[in-house]
Amino acid sequence: MTQEKSPIRPTNDEARALAQSLMHRASFGALAVKDPATGTPYVARVAVGQCPDGKMLTLVSDLSHHTRALRASPDCSLLIGEPEEKGDPLTYPRITLMAKAHFIDRDAPERKVLRDHYLLTHPKAKLYVDFGDFNFVRFEVAGAHLNGGFGKAFVLTPDDLRLLS
Repeated sequence: MTQEKSPIRPTNDEARALAQSLMHRASFGALAVKDPATGTPYVARVAVGQCPDGKMLTLVSDLSHHTRALRASPDCSLLIGEPEEKGDPLTYPRITLMAKAHFIDRDAPERKVLRDHYLLTHPKAKLYVDFGDFNFVRFEVAGAHLNGGFGKAFVLTPDDLRLLS
């Protein structure tokens, strides 16, 4: 009996660097949540950035369906990595982060730091970042699946995603 070869490659520094690069360059992603009313999956495009420590961050409105879903159940996934203009989009790298959403209290001392840092890469958000219905959400990643291109699949841990020195 032959044992089936796993399509998942051993995680190495090249995979870690690619994952961190995708996270660093991301300005938006697809956020998957569970609809609180039906339990069905729901996906929304959201703007994303990074906290100073490298964790992923988004700014969401209480008016959005995905925000209400995250408040009801913080388990979510975030897909980041965009194809270039030419070629097969499925050959370009992307990463899915499996995470829990952590809402940052408006009064929390870290909110100002996150706000200022987020606005460095999302300057147009200055128009609405301080509206009362907008909240920062930090993603606490439990694991990730990296597709580095055709035949380059990796499973990563939170430690793999920490910023390389």
